[in-house]
Amino acid sequence: MASHADGLHVIVFANEKGGTGKSTTAVHVAIALAAKGARVAALDLDHRQRTLGRYLDNRAATMKRMGRDLPMPRHATHDGESQARFDELLGEMSAGSDFLVIDTPGRDDPFARIAVTNADTLVTPMNDSFVDFDLIGQVDPDDFRVTRPSFYSELIWESRKKRARADGATIDWVVLRNRLQHIEARNMRRVSEAIQQLSRRVGFRVVPGLSERVIYRELFPQGLTMLDSREFGEMALSHVAARQELREMMAGLALPDTAALPVSA
Repeated sequence: MASHADGLHVIVFANEKGGTGKSTTAVHVAIALAAKGARVAALDLDHRQRTLGRYLDNRAATMKRMGRDLPMPRHATHDGESQARFDELLGEMSAGSDFLVIDTPGRDDPFARIAVTNADTLVTPMNDSFVDFDLIGQVDPDDFRVTRPSFYSELIWESRKKRARADGATIDWVVLRNRLQHIEARNMRRVSEAIQQLSRRVGFRVVPGLSERVIYRELFPQGLTMLDSREFGEMALSHVAARQELREMMAGLALPDTAALPVSA
């Protein structure tokens, strides 16, 4: 990836484990930015599942079917094989964009590694469990204190050093506590404490993400998001709470000029 175009901010969603709500969160961030009037492009590097790409394809179809304009980023999906095509898509998606949102596969991937190195904001969503925490760190089985960072944390550390050497830029690494359950449990507290311990050691920020809600799965076929309030009619209290979570998450990500989200899209 060449040096960033003037003003371009690259947001990479990366986690080598699946099931963390990564693609759903990436779509919501991209559309939230577009709803604020930013020029947004989205690139899906997971050519097998294509969740981000299919989500936005569904959104385009809904807009056409309903004859309505909704906030919509430009988007493309990589073939997962060609470096030349990867470079071509990066150029196309970066040109004229304020933000480039990149969704990566839930596995080790060479193109994902390149994307991570060139991120301005790196977002790693994870569920509140030690199964997911194991991706970034290891804990003592008796007292649950962090014993060492994991291979993935070390990989990100090396990527940050590489980026700093290349152009002096800093990658803002954010661990997003996604798909939180609505009960307080001892295990959740232990995971939270471990994340905070590791954040001080490795240097990432911790931001609350999106809760586990059925509505997110139901929105996918139409490509809608929690920002598309006019498409819901009367919103349930759970929808209002989900929109507030999204606002708080966007504020926590601290992206350029995203201090607040619009009341409606």
